[in-house]
Amino acid sequence: MKMKPSSSNEENHDVENAKLDKVKVRTPRNGRVVKLHNQALLSGLAYCFSSCGMILVNKFVLSSYDFNAGISLMLYQNLISVGIVYVLSLLGLVSTEPLTWRLIKVWLPVNVIFVGMLVTSMFSLKYINVAMVTVLKNVTNVITALGEMYLFKKHHDGKVWAALFLMIISAITGGITDLSFNAVGYAWQTVNCFLTASYSLTLRRVMDTAKLVTKSGNLNEFSMVLLNNTLSLPLGIFMIIVFNEVDYLLTTPLLRLPSFWLVMTFSGFLGLAISFTSMWFLHQTGATTYSLVGSLNKIPLSIAGILLFKVPTSLENSASILFGLLAGVFFARAKILERSQS
Repeated sequence: MKMKPSSSNEENHDVENAKLDKVKVRTPRNGRVVKLHNQALLSGLAYCFSSCGMILVNKFVLSSYDFNAGISLMLYQNLISVGIVYVLSLLGLVSTEPLTWRLIKVWLPVNVIFVGMLVTSMFSLKYINVAMVTVLKNVTNVITALGEMYLFKKHHDGKVWAALFLMIISAITGGITDLSFNAVGYAWQTVNCFLTASYSLTLRRVMDTAKLVTKSGNLNEFSMVLLNNTLSLPLGIFMIIVFNEVDYLLTTPLLRLPSFWLVMTFSGFLGLAISFTSMWFLHQTGATTYSLVGSLNKIPLSIAGILLFKVPTSLENSASILFGLLAGVFFARAKILERSQS
């Protein structure tokens, strides 16, 4: 959900690209190196736990519980995020920008993409195993790179394009060798890749415009969490009606299970935790470490997804998944080198 937004979450195709260039690495002062390293380690572990946990818990709700209302799950998670940030703001623990009509009008187009991104992620995750979702999400990087080239005239070096080519190959081979292949799930994931890339490409421009209409001239992470998730609520309600989830919600016995509500609520807290821990981790380390850890984090996530949900796999499919994950790490390193040379 995320903005890095909270539901989503992670999502990675990197929605955070809009923020990476603005992050400054903290440097230790006067013998406080140990304390900083502990902070970096703690923030990194918190980020990895929340990002992995969010995907695994969502998969558990949608598949293990067989919950057929992904939009409602998204809406509930976003509602939790809004409530927590609003309470923190009232207590003076965080600062947020007031939601004016001018700001809402500027942000609404990117919010529509944001909601579509979260919804399609829910739909694809219900039908596809976690490991293949992480590999297929790499296609988002390809679409984003092409969008940067055509929209912003940004050129990438050979190593970046080589990594992107490897991602495409891994996605194709992974799909061919996927023993639990589901055409509906792959279709939703394809749409999700385009929406995630669109969100990444439009976010920075909208952020720059939005800052001009805020009272402080700034728009921090907490304000974006509140803005994105608040605007998603009426749109989510509309989509619940359109996709006819109301009838399902009125008849499903799951909503009478306290354990189900506990898991759903936990997923909402995890979604918000991604936003907070990613910001904390970025501040403690920097864009380089954040990017690499985000790519490496997909490896234990994929293994956990296969083991926890007892996904049928083959040697060929496992090799394709590993190939795709390593391509993601190669892509992160290539982007780091490209950024350092520019």
